[in-house]
Amino acid sequence: MQGLVIAGTNNLFTVECDDGVTRLCSIKGKVIKSEREFYNPIAPGDVLEIEPDPVNDDKGQVLSIAPRKNTFLRWNVKGRCPQLLACNLDYLILVTTPDEPPFRPRFTDRALSQAEHQGIVPVIVCNKWDLAERMQTDGRADEFERIERRLEIWEDLGYKVLRISAKTGEGMPQFAALLEDRLSAFVGQSGVGKSSLINVMDNTCVLKTGSLSKKYGRGNHTTTKGTLIHLNLNVALTEGLQNRHADIIDTPGIRRFVLDDIQADDVALYFKEFEPFVGKCRFGMNCKHDTEPDCAVKAAVQSGTISEERYESWKRISEEIRSGSWSD
Repeated sequence: MQGLVIAGTNNLFTVECDDGVTRLCSIKGKVIKSEREFYNPIAPGDVLEIEPDPVNDDKGQVLSIAPRKNTFLRWNVKGRCPQLLACNLDYLILVTTPDEPPFRPRFTDRALSQAEHQGIVPVIVCNKWDLAERMQTDGRADEFERIERRLEIWEDLGYKVLRISAKTGEGMPQFAALLEDRLSAFVGQSGVGKSSLINVMDNTCVLKTGSLSKKYGRGNHTTTKGTLIHLNLNVALTEGLQNRHADIIDTPGIRRFVLDDIQADDVALYFKEFEPFVGKCRFGMNCKHDTEPDCAVKAAVQSGTISEERYESWKRISEEIRSGSWSD
């Protein structure tokens, strides 16, 4: 029979099977074959072929993985191999914040590049928008304007951007409508409020939420492994309509998102505004888009077609890949 992966660790996977039974399943022998070695061969959202245990009905073995629509992954620096975070997604929800923890657009740009590489539709969600609004009245208006500028750049590129607050409820009905009847994965740094968003969307959920480190302004990990959660959407967010559902894969907070299977010279292909100009430079595909003459990308930056903010982000990410040294 087939089953949907809910969570997994140490080669043991919680699987919702077609017969209504949730089983703890292990991989049978070495049946999971792949061209690459993964930190974990199976992730939430995967559909598996299962052989139930003839003695213990709540256990089973994994025979194979059904063909995937897509995968979202990152390079696991510690394990030195790619790590699957979620599979078969409709949306990748990139959760960020204007403050607490600080706004880090390059983290989002990395994740956007990986989503473009994997062919997944990303949505940028700026949670804790009440903190951004407070910046305008507490002497941080310039900082607010920089954040709003970056959000508008992403919007101008065609990405959907939502400004919401799990605390005040701002934008939450629109967010719930987007997620309804879809499978989405929440990805973001620790402390951005992924679990809080889930708790608001389904008031029967009681996911643990974390506090921020006072020293570094970073969140503490509260989600320790990726888990697929079936949400019964809060009727307060659905105009009173009952039995509205969404499926969310809540991934652990990530401090450093390291790109997988993207070379430094190819990053520009996954910055969508760069793509029309790549290969149009005097030195063609050999152009580094830095100091070379007649560079089409640099000309696009000078004309404003490519924003200086995104150009600098692309440059930093490319340098990080070349050096193997990644910042937050």
